[in-house]
Amino acid sequence: MSTAVAGEAGTRAALERQGRRTPAWLTLLGMPALLLLALPVFVLILRGIGSGGVLAAIASPAVLDALTLSAATTVVSVVIVFLIGMPLALALARGHVPGGRLGRALVDAAVDLPIVLPPSVAGLALLLVFGRSGLLGEPLAALGVTLPFTTAAVVLAQVFVAAPFFVRSARVGIAGVEHALEDAARVDGANERGVLRWITLPLSAPALTAGLVMCWARALGEFGATIMFAGNIGGRTQTLPLLVYGQFQSDDLDAALAAAVVLVIAALAALVAVRGLHWGSLLDTRGGA
Repeated sequence: MSTAVAGEAGTRAALERQGRRTPAWLTLLGMPALLLLALPVFVLILRGIGSGGVLAAIASPAVLDALTLSAATTVVSVVIVFLIGMPLALALARGHVPGGRLGRALVDAAVDLPIVLPPSVAGLALLLVFGRSGLLGEPLAALGVTLPFTTAAVVLAQVFVAAPFFVRSARVGIAGVEHALEDAARVDGANERGVLRWITLPLSAPALTAGLVMCWARALGEFGATIMFAGNIGGRTQTLPLLVYGQFQSDDLDAALAAAVVLVIAALAALVAVRGLHWGSLLDTRGGA
């Protein structure tokens, strides 16, 4: 009997190995897509690293100012996203959304919408709410606050487009925490804050970290909403993506390439961190959410 079971298991394993093999013709058919996706980025990096002018442009005041602004605003944006995104992720993961299934579907759609909105539409939407003539423009002006075409507008645009990446990942991670562990902590006398601090957050930390990394990468690469809502003002709202556009428009290819290479390297580092540390699957699914 055991021999038959072992033979059946061996046959099943052999079939699984055979099923995992990719036919050579299928690999060849996939090469054009791979080349289309990888070749432009490879050429950009090769051109940037191989050009002495690009290396010199990295140290230019314009590139350094844009790099400093991008670094500062993305850090602030990630902190804001974490503070406002965690309660929403917790509510979605635990199903604490009014309106039942329909309400949850609407909230899910609202969270994911900035991912699929055209960047120019996102910028226009922000102007209609926070602009001088927008929904909240006059109340803010009465308080002495003006957002459009300021550094704060850069942060707001980054938060708007990048927050969904953290909320989605955090929701998956929190939903994956075993309820039995949280209930056991409550039985031992922990309050909800203690359960969150000592059980939920540590166990969902990989998903939270992956979401923050992807949120930062998206904020760093934000262009459309920023140029519509914050403008392209050197030293104040000109981030690295806007510098690439502005320098290319002014025919300064070396400076544009320098900023582009920095952005590509940062994006690659973020993807390596997420995929290499086996966090990627947390971003590929809405599992349990």
